[in-house]
Amino acid sequence: MNVRQRLIPIAAVTALAALGTGTLSACSGGTATAAGTDTFDVVASFYPMTFLAEQIGGTHVHVTSLTAPGQEPHDLEISPRQIAALQDSDAVLYLSNVQPAVDTAVAQSPVKTKIDAASMTSLEDHGNEVGGHAAAHDTHHSEEAAGKDPHVWVDPVRYAQIAQGVGKAFEKADPQHAADYRKNTAALVKKLDDLDERFKSGLADTRTKVFITTHAAFGYLAERYGLTEEAVNGLDPESEPSAARVRDLEKMARADGVGTVFYETLVSDKTAKTIAHDAGLKTDVLDPIEGITKKSRGRDYFAVQEANLKALQRALGAK
Repeated sequence: MNVRQRLIPIAAVTALAALGTGTLSACSGGTATAAGTDTFDVVASFYPMTFLAEQIGGTHVHVTSLTAPGQEPHDLEISPRQIAALQDSDAVLYLSNVQPAVDTAVAQSPVKTKIDAASMTSLEDHGNEVGGHAAAHDTHHSEEAAGKDPHVWVDPVRYAQIAQGVGKAFEKADPQHAADYRKNTAALVKKLDDLDERFKSGLADTRTKVFITTHAAFGYLAERYGLTEEAVNGLDPESEPSAARVRDLEKMARADGVGTVFYETLVSDKTAKTIAHDAGLKTDVLDPIEGITKKSRGRDYFAVQEANLKALQRALGAK
């Protein structure tokens, strides 16, 4: 994962200062009055948050994502126009420690309803230990410095916990539609519970429990279903692994019967293919669902997760 600290461009900061506190923060008085629309305006940081807002909000919510489809979310830089949209919104839904530019913009914004998904579930340290095994470490990554892995949404159980928290936040900010938010949240949580059961049963009996990924995005999923993730690059998919790390992975693959190296859709597959070629392994996609594009194996979170399950079953030799 690329979480290099990035500064918000000077022009954007200037625009933020110019907008000042005079811009209406739409949740005054406990009633949501969206800026220029009849709906509850929510700015979401990237796809996993956008999906939650859309599913829970339904027709009552207008959702704008700061991260465009196909854009690597950790490299996001905030534009003046996006800062203006953020200031005019009723709420912002984000996951702290994923996008430094978003964290900074939210902290400086007068928006009353700031919903941090990271506060709604437990976060763990998968930066140095991935599935119980040592992973590559790069001390300049802000996530690892914080000691927490933010990829909670790949675990359906933790994602459901976040969904429940978001639903309650929507109810509080827009009480006029609280009943619908509760209903939509319950429906979403039910679907996530069902997905959890499919992962649990689908990965219960496999030839091996070890899988290799190009970066450590699946620690929570591995932990949930009794698997071990071996990451080539720790939390940064763009860093180059050391020769020693590659040799260790090749030895581990032979010892544990690993036949596949996984890569993701938004990052180059070069490293995965190099390691696979040298070790005589296959490659396949395991999608961390940070964004949906035409290359994604599905049009939404659930479809991509189903594809991830099938990919893991193939790679692990599910019986």
